[in-house]
Amino acid sequence: MQEEAKYWYLHDHQLFSVLSREENRALCLIPNFKTVKKNEILYFSHDDEQRLYTIKSGTLKIILVDAEGNETVKEILRSGDLFGQYTFDEMNENEDEYAVAVSDKVVICSFKQNDFENIVKKNPQLAIRYTKLVGFKLKRISNNYTNLMFKDVRTRFALFLKDWAIKEGNGQTKNIVVKNYLTHNDIAGLICSTRQTVTLLFNELKNAGLIDYTRSEIIVKDVHQLA
Repeated sequence: MQEEAKYWYLHDHQLFSVLSREENRALCLIPNFKTVKKNEILYFSHDDEQRLYTIKSGTLKIILVDAEGNETVKEILRSGDLFGQYTFDEMNENEDEYAVAVSDKVVICSFKQNDFENIVKKNPQLAIRYTKLVGFKLKRISNNYTNLMFKDVRTRFALFLKDWAIKEGNGQTKNIVVKNYLTHNDIAGLICSTRQTVTLLFNELKNAGLIDYTRSEIIVKDVHQLA
């Protein structure tokens, strides 16, 4: 990737926008940019070299693998999101997970963990911004667990679909077309349900006139009517 393209990506990112022009120019020399195609794996949690990743463009999913080898979709990530070793401790060392591209093309930016830690130590403003972003990410994960514990499966499904549509809708609230890159089994893992139940819930919403869907896309008529 050209240095100028690297600069503008870092300059426009919510994390690095606190840096000066000179600091961003210097930062361009450190990260690695990589492009992967749909269904390519781009990260394993147990890689020897621990890295922090952020998405420049595209969409990917994080797959969690349990001790028996069963795979569950843990989260869906989009442009600007952080993943990988995003904390400076070992809180995620026991999790076995990997990231796979679900859009046609995904461009990622990554830093070696030690390099990024040194950058943060030298820039207090960046440290504060980074702490806030990680805090928001952990809060979102906590909210997901709360929904799993206290909301029924229909509500969990409706909230998931609403959140998905809002993120893909670019400010729209009606007739949002969502590219359907998740299987019913993927969605079942995200809301702690079964594939059969997800299929049933899709059909219920379609019969109620709230959505239309095919294998390739989902059309949400009005996000405010979902939940």
